[in-house]
Amino acid sequence: MKEFKRKFCPNCGSDDIKWALPQNWSLWECYNCGYTGAVVIEDEEMAKEIREKYKKEKSHDD
Repeated sequence: MKEFKRKFCPNCGSDDIKWALPQNWSLWECYNCGYTGAVVIEDEEMAKEIREKYKKEKSHDD
């Protein structure tokens, strides 16, 4: 049985990311920050660092 790795947004680190079009596997959309692109992260530790940085930057913007 094939094991699927979780995918994370490279912009905000969220795992709320899905294929924008299931027919086009190279385009992803993040439902947390609105990122759309071909790059996704599969490393959970890296995603955690991205998420912390994103939250810190977001709090400075408010």
